[in-house]
Amino acid sequence: MLEYQFYCVPVQRNHTVYVIFLKSIFYYISVTRVFCVANQKGGVGKTTTSISLADGLAKSGARTLLIDLDPQCNATSGVGFTPVIEHPLVSGRPISASVDETRVARLDLLAGTRNFSDIEILAHGDKLFLDRIRKQLTQEIHGYEYVVIDCPPSVGQLTRLALECSGEVLMPIQCEYFAMEGLVQMIEVIGEVMNRRAGKLEFGGIVLTMYDHSLELASEVENEVRNFFGEVVFPSVIPRDVAVSEAPSHGLSVLDYAPRSRGARAYLELCMEVLERI
Repeated sequence: MLEYQFYCVPVQRNHTVYVIFLKSIFYYISVTRVFCVANQKGGVGKTTTSISLADGLAKSGARTLLIDLDPQCNATSGVGFTPVIEHPLVSGRPISASVDETRVARLDLLAGTRNFSDIEILAHGDKLFLDRIRKQLTQEIHGYEYVVIDCPPSVGQLTRLALECSGEVLMPIQCEYFAMEGLVQMIEVIGEVMNRRAGKLEFGGIVLTMYDHSLELASEVENEVRNFFGEVVFPSVIPRDVAVSEAPSHGLSVLDYAPRSRGARAYLELCMEVLERI
C-alpha cells in the first residue's frame, strides 16, 4: 500500500504560487522499480528526463540511483560529476562501492565513462561479461526503491543491456517533425526484449518533450502520437524551456535550478504520474 504527500516545490501558474509536497510512504517492503529511459534518436530530452525523473523520485523520499550508460556521460555531468576513468561495471567493483552521493538527498549516481576501451567492452563484451553485468544491475540494487538508467541514443548492445535489466522503459519523443523517425525500430527492439524476458519488461510510457505551444506543428505531432499510442503516452507534456536547457551546465536538474519554471512543474507532474503507474 502506498500513499503520497508532496515535496514542497513552489510552482507558479497564472501568477498564483502552488506548493506541492511529494513524499512516498511504504507500509510494506517494496520491490525496486527500474526505469530505462531510451530512444535511438539523440536530442529528444532523454538525459534531461532521466536526471529530472531521478531527482523527483529522490525528492519523494525514496532512495534512488541514477545509472549513466551513455558514453557521452551527460547524466554524470548533469548532476555535477565528472566521468570516471574506468566504468564501475567494467572493473567489477560492487555497485555499492562505486556510487557517489549527489547534492540531492537520497539520490546516488553510478557515473559513466568516456574511456574508449571500457565503452568497447560494454558495447561488445562476451556472454560471460554481459551476464555478470546483468547480475550486478539486477542483484546489487536492492537498497534502492528506484533506479533510472540513462541509455545512449542507439539500439545497440548498451541499450539492449539496459532494457534487459529494467522493469519499465520510458521513451521521450520530441514534439517536432522527425519525432516518429526510427521509432518503429526502437519499439521492435523493446518488443524483442519483452518477449525474451517473458513479462519482466513493461512499456512504462512515452514522454512528449520540447513542446512549443506557439508552433502548430507541435500540436500536430502530439495529436498523432496520442492517436497512435493512446494511454501509453503520459498526460504531462514537457515544454521547451530555457531553464531546462541551462540546468545541466550548473550540475543540477531543473527541479533544483529553477523550481518555479514551467519545465520544473512539468517534470514534477511527470514524476507524480510515474509514481501513480504501479
